Amino acid sequence: MTERVGSGKVRKTQRVYRILSIDGGGIRGIIPAVVLAELERQSGKRVHQLFDMFAGTSTGGILSLALSQPGRDGVAHWRASEIVDLYVKHGPEIFDRSLLHRIRSVGSILDEKYPDTGLVSVLKRYLGETRLSEALVEVLVTAYELEGRDPFFFKRRKAIVPSGEDDYPMWQVARATAAAPTYFEPLKLETRSIAGYYALVDGGVFANNPAMCAYADAHRFEEGADIVLVSLGTGQLERPIRYDDAKDWGQLEWARPVLDVVFDGVADTTDYELRQLMNDDRYFRLQTTLIGNDQMDDASPSNTRALVLRGEDLVSEAEHAGFFERVLALLSV
Repeated sequence: MTERVGSGKVRKTQRVYRILSIDGGGIRGIIPAVVLAELERQSGKRVHQLFDMFAGTSTGGILSLALSQPGRDGVAHWRASEIVDLYVKHGPEIFDRSLLHRIRSVGSILDEKYPDTGLVSVLKRYLGETRLSEALVEVLVTAYELEGRDPFFFKRRKAIVPSGEDDYPMWQVARATAAAPTYFEPLKLETRSIAGYYALVDGGVFANNPAMCAYADAHRFEEGADIVLVSLGTGQLERPIRYDDAKDWGQLEWARPVLDVVFDGVADTTDYELRQLMNDDRYFRLQTTLIGNDQMDDASPSNTRALVLRGEDLVSEAEHAGFFERVLALLSV
């Protein structure tokens, strides 16, 4: 890339590599979806036309896949505003369990909280049989492999190799990254590896905010590029875990709260690290505070409406702070 300077001289400039990273957070994915819908409205472009890479964990992974799914004429099949509708309309289907499941799981003590029937149905409905290799931009989606005890990354760059060994249907990738422990059972993903399958859970156990993973990937594969990174959160947890409660908790009581602590702590740590590594004019983190209900699985109409409103409030705050103006100026380079 070059730019013309004084006296007609031309100098080389760095190629800009633009990354969008989206946190995990279940139904709270409504918040970044609302932000992205506003980004599309202001830019007049689809999200995939503004970025070179999407990185996502859990609900962020679902957003990354849906917004990079090809439609007609090389344009994404879904607009961000339509993905907001996915959560609002189909959230109750995803987070639904029958009375029989409640009894069998003994209130989620002996089994996952939700069967994956509704989740798989919605993912197939929205993502169809589109494969990871077909994504319109580079995609990085996180998961964790239980039997090998390793972080696992679904990447378009691995899916497009001639062997096709790592080219999975998008809906399966989304199902793997959404398998939050205690909420959904792990995904047994058949593969050509020696083991014959991977046992995968939500990548939030190590990277609920996948921005650092994306940054590292870009440094390796986009050497010399000027990296611009936009990171979207799904809401900061503010509800305290009080000492008088936690001091007497055992394994059963800690099962669900410790997951929230891990997800939230990992996200904040990643934000801290990137603020040390990147300049303020290249790294942008948009996050909001959740007041009251912060549950990942409350898909009730009242809560999804509240999340839409929280997203709209965040958009208004970001607009006031000049976030969209500054970001779009860089993304349009």
